[in-house]
Formats: sequence, structure tokens, C-alpha cells
Amino acid sequence: MTTSVMRTVRLPTGEEIPALGQGTWYLGEDRSQRDQQIAALRLGLDLGMTVVDTAEMYGNGAAEELVGKAIDGRREEVFLVSKVLPGHASRQGTVSACEGSLRRLRTDRLDLYLLHWRGRTPLEETLAGFADLIAAGKIRHWGVSNLDVADMVELTTLPGGDAVALDQVLYNLSRRGIEWDLLPWCRETGVTVMAYSPIGQGRLLEADALQALARDLGATPSQVALAWALEQGVAAIPRSGRPDHVRENRGAADLRLPPEVLAVLDEAFPPPDGPVPLEAL
Repeated sequence: MTTSVMRTVRLPTGEEIPALGQGTWYLGEDRSQRDQQIAALRLGLDLGMTVVDTAEMYGNGAAEELVGKAIDGRREEVFLVSKVLPGHASRQGTVSACEGSLRRLRTDRLDLYLLHWRGRTPLEETLAGFADLIAAGKIRHWGVSNLDVADMVELTTLPGGDAVALDQVLYNLSRRGIEWDLLPWCRETGVTVMAYSPIGQGRLLEADALQALARDLGATPSQVALAWALEQGVAAIPRSGRPDHVRENRGAADLRLPPEVLAVLDEAFPPPDGPVPLEAL
């Protein structure tokens, strides 16, 4: 349904995945929107946005169930991501949580399984659970979410920790703190970064500078914000439960921002000039 080639990002293993995927936070919670949301997810697959990100936390499993329905018969097209809550992230708890996600998603494996954020459970236990799941063929890769540099350094010093594939973090034009230290660290070590909330849950789209640039480029503010994120070499997973928004998001992958546009965005949304604690939603 599109003639353009989707941008990709490379995982540490060398595997390439689409840079622009689909998030599912809040999807599946309103049953009256279910059919439209399934249609939106399926359209995203048609358009090459085959990374689908979800979590056991989202709607207490409702988002995973929705995704399972949306990808029914199309599992082989999808790079499927889910997450374990920190309260479930003991060795056996991680395995059990993953098995619950697999049942809701109607699949036998995840392509990527993330620790949703760091809790009280020692990272060693979660890593052991990930290792068990890989050995059983239930996950292909593992990673983390909402971990800052100090946590990542600690993680990679643990036995098996250097196999971390990805860190999924809050990153958009108005939340650029990771550019000071986390993003350079990930680039140096080869860990992929995935941006959630890449359009700031819609709030940053009201910015005058973004709207003006979008008009000049013949694009929408959302497309400019997403294209900016992709220009940083990260993956991005905007959420959309409507087919028209999915089409709009897909257009961002074809939008290239010239240096003068990037300079205007830097002026309107300045990069950090010092360390910034990792932000999260």
C-alpha cells in the first residue's frame, strides 16, 4: 500500500527492524473502539509499520488481547514487543508473566521482551528469567525500558547483561535529556534506542515553530516531530487507534528534514546543556 522503503534501525545482533512502529498504550480499554483500533493496527502492518509494542500493564492485558486479534494470521510479519512489570520480574515471575502475555497475544514467542522499569527485584533475577525464556524459545531478544545510564552500565556488567538489545525511553522534541549521556552511551555500545511518546502525547504539536515548519514542508506537525525522532537514529512507536492517524504517522518515515530545518527545531526545542535525570511517563 506504499511504494517507499521503510527506514530501519539495527539491533546489536545485526537484525534490522522498521524504525517506525506502532505503540498500544491505552488501546483495548474501550470496547466500543475495538474494531477501529484493530483496523488501525492492521493498516499499520500493511504500511510496513510491523514493530508492534505492547505490555502486560496496558489495560491489565487488554492491549495485548487487542494486538493478538489484530495480528491473527499475520504473526510472521510482526516484530512483537511486550514488557514485564517490575513487580513480576523475579526469575520465575518473569517466565510466568511472559507466558501470560503469550496467551493474550495468541502466539508462542515474542521477538523482544522488556523489563518495563527497574523495581526492587535484583536485575540478576530478571536476567535469569530472560535467559530461561530464550532457552525455551519463548523470546528472541530481551531489553529494558526506562533505564538511565547508571542502570545500563550496571546491567551490562552482570553475567549475560551485555546481551541487552534495546532501551525504550521517553524521547521527543520536548524531552531531549537522553542526548546528553544515555543516547551517546547507547550509540557507543551498540544498544538500540526506542522512543515512546515521540509526539509528546500530542502536546508539543501546538508549538508555533513546529506548526510553521510543517506548513513549509507540506507536512503535519506530527509528521515533523516523528521525522525528527527518526533523524536521531532511534526507533519510534507512536500510538494510534485510528486508520487516518496511522496513515499520517507512516508519512513521517518518508519525510527528510534538511539541516536548516533541524537547526530551527534545535532553537525552538533546545538540546540539553547538562545532565538531565531520565524522564518517564
